[in-house]
Amino acid sequence: MAARAAGTASPRKPTMADVAKQAGVSRTLVSFILDGKPGASDDTRRRVLAVADEIGYRPDAAARLLARGRSRTLGVLIDVSQLFEAELVANIYPAAEEFGHEVLLSANVPGRSEVTSVEALLSHRCGALILLGPSQSDDDLAELGRRAPTVVVGRRLPNTPLGDRIATVRTDDADGLRRAVDYLTDLGHRDILHVDGNGEPGSDDRRDGYRAAMRAHGLPDHIDIVAGAHDEAAGAHAAREIMSRTRLPTAIIAGNDRCALGILDVFTRAGIDIPGEVSLVGYDDSRLSDNPRIDLTTIHQDAEAIGRNAVRLAVEMLDGTQPARPDHVLEPSLKVRGTTGPPRR
Repeated sequence: MAARAAGTASPRKPTMADVAKQAGVSRTLVSFILDGKPGASDDTRRRVLAVADEIGYRPDAAARLLARGRSRTLGVLIDVSQLFEAELVANIYPAAEEFGHEVLLSANVPGRSEVTSVEALLSHRCGALILLGPSQSDDDLAELGRRAPTVVVGRRLPNTPLGDRIATVRTDDADGLRRAVDYLTDLGHRDILHVDGNGEPGSDDRRDGYRAAMRAHGLPDHIDIVAGAHDEAAGAHAAREIMSRTRLPTAIIAGNDRCALGILDVFTRAGIDIPGEVSLVGYDDSRLSDNPRIDLTTIHQDAEAIGRNAVRLAVEMLDGTQPARPDHVLEPSLKVRGTTGPPRR
């Protein structure tokens, strides 16, 4: 048994010391040659590179980063209550591995401030930060960028210069709400209400997009906004407020999918037919929205592209590269499912 185990052990990976020994040079000279630095003759350079290729030596990217005094860890801030942010993290991990970096998570949870969560990442010497839907002010985020390269996800920073220390990746939220309004008006809806995010990341642009789209369709007198937030409790509260009115709207666009789920639950329990009496649209296209028992029409955000671009921007800034597009804006799309239909007659 012992002999069999020994026979199946993985072979040792060649090291820089192995290259140096076989090429008959110092380890320091091997390092210089592999890093492309001067200090070796052409013959020695060719011999070292040939030996490295022959024995299968591959430089350790992590060790090289650390040797240059640079962390290869990306610190990611996540709100564990937001389903879409969990999907973003699931896409950030493989992107980071592709770039040769590790991921360290710090969570926003009840009773723990966002500042504390971010400081925890910095205390672990993360080289760059990826903040998913942060709530700090634009000025605070700009200051954070001066401490470490920072990528803000899901939020526009209109008052912050973007560049070599801070960048954003986001969906065009105003366009997302325009698409929702366009679709509903095409179905014949006019009484379209928006339950907004009340200051949550992206909510201002979504509210502005709703207003602009309603005006574009000649419906300024039908603009109707109810304050909410990006969670089920806020959606439920908004639903009860809407039900207290003398007349229901024919369609509702929620600030995000979780808010839509709260609305859907209260309306369904009250016997209000969705979509027979009221059509309902969410925002995010989180995994729950595609559940057959929910089947929520929603605005889709591309979690894979957002995660990949967030990592790319973070790594570029760590490398000292000026991002070509420091405000990376992705196009949303509409996913039509079972919670929408023509207005009641």
